[in-house]
Amino acid sequence: MPAESVTAALGVVVNGLLTTAQVEGIVRAAATALEVRRRYQFFVWSQSNLQALLPHHLAVCGAYIRQRRELQFEVFNNVAVPPEVLDGLTDARSALMQQLQGRWIDQRGRPVRVAVDSLAGLSVVALRDALLAAGYVELLVHGVSRPQRPSELESFFVLASIGRNSGQNTDHSAVHNGGHSAGPAQTTMLELLMPHLHSTWLRVLAMERELNETPRPLTPRSGSHSISGAVPGSAVTERERQILSWLREGMSNQQIGEVLGISPLTVKNHVQKILRKLDAANRAQAVARAMSMNLLGRSPSDGGNK
Repeated sequence: MPAESVTAALGVVVNGLLTTAQVEGIVRAAATALEVRRRYQFFVWSQSNLQALLPHHLAVCGAYIRQRRELQFEVFNNVAVPPEVLDGLTDARSALMQQLQGRWIDQRGRPVRVAVDSLAGLSVVALRDALLAAGYVELLVHGVSRPQRPSELESFFVLASIGRNSGQNTDHSAVHNGGHSAGPAQTTMLELLMPHLHSTWLRVLAMERELNETPRPLTPRSGSHSISGAVPGSAVTERERQILSWLREGMSNQQIGEVLGISPLTVKNHVQKILRKLDAANRAQAVARAMSMNLLGRSPSDGGNK
């Protein structure tokens, strides 16, 4: 589609903040989002189409769960995140998440950039310091509230990138995407993408909930087996689950080998087997599929390798 047609279709003029490539990227992200139904697909989408427009190292996605009568959060990250930070970001009642929601509501539902060192209050000091120590200096926040009820959130999202001087050991995507704070163009981009981010995340949760509630057959249906005859993911060993957990943390073969006391070559061989067993094209896809199959527990750095 020509750039002029794309801009007309969007119906926006953003004071020259967006380039032609960015406008086309928004349309592409919206189109590909329609195919996202599962968590692993959301992760892959967030690391490709969304990442190209809104560079980030971690994304906190929250949706209002009516049975629990509160927001429920999940974190998608492509670098290691300290366990205390993960706990604070996934707890809807944590001082951090309450303060971020309050600031967003104060801005009348517009995307807001929150400097981490501006977070105030004794109850948030420890988490603020942990974020700063991990290299996060600014959080980009936006959400969707019920019509005419700005304080009743339907969804809430937090994006963050590690600063250039954090000293964190990031992978190639992190190096490409990180090292800057969110500027006016990024808040505008988030505002334009929010309808798609909101609807996509709610669709994923609805689909996952439906699949979890649907009775499963006692035996796998025809066509659900791999070439070897095993159900995909069922042959993943405990050691491979460990390695998958470290891959989720963004660790290299060398780093995983040091933790597990094995050589990087052995780790590489394990990774290749994991890719075959999960029918994955790369590490990110393998981690995403493992997450969707509930093969991984909590972060290994939090002691959770169940």
